Amino acid sequence: MKAAIITGASVGIGRETAALFLAEGYRVFNLSRRPCPLDKVENISCDLASKESVEDCIKLLATSLSEAEHIALVHNASQMRKDSVDDCASDSLQAVLETNVVAINRLNRGLLPLMQAGSSIIYIGSTLSEKAVAGSFSYVVSKHAQLGMMRATCQDLMGRSIHTALICPGFTDTEMLRTHIGTDAQVEAGIAGMNSFNRLVQPLEIAELIQWAHHHPVINGAVLHGNLGQRES
Repeated sequence: MKAAIITGASVGIGRETAALFLAEGYRVFNLSRRPCPLDKVENISCDLASKESVEDCIKLLATSLSEAEHIALVHNASQMRKDSVDDCASDSLQAVLETNVVAINRLNRGLLPLMQAGSSIIYIGSTLSEKAVAGSFSYVVSKHAQLGMMRATCQDLMGRSIHTALICPGFTDTEMLRTHIGTDAQVEAGIAGMNSFNRLVQPLEIAELIQWAHHHPVINGAVLHGNLGQRES
């Protein structure tokens, strides 16, 4: 039995990733507060900001995955807020880090004992894992942290045949992006014009990259950019 564990598989990139793994015959688990609408996805209600909720998920998965040949663990879910260095309360920053960083650590620690050779830990970062823009302070901080986590994961798992990578999507047409920028056509056009194809990245394009990364351990420790070639300013 092969399994994919995907946080935030209810919408967007996560849902498209779940569909691809289902098509391969994987047993797919969605860890999210909202269920994934796809048939055969096994939904485990999870508040990633809650230590107790994450630990309950790990217990359920430990029972379900005792005979898994290998596992794809995809850290997809993220929280994004509009804030800045001079307007980001520490408790707000802590809340973002709890979902975007600490929950990843909890899941890694709880699930690594179940992961055999051929498994993968795929982090879904962002273009903002390596650069910054104004007005997304806590998100930028957390995505930079994920880059460090991925690199440390690669080094710490040397010799165990479990590989890792950081996928960095560009501006992708997801619910999270729409919540952040709205639906104004001019704003969308301005963002789309920041890459060489003058359009938003589609969630399926990133899902295909995630699936590919899981199957290709040669990229262990790599940062993979999925942004259609962004213009450098």
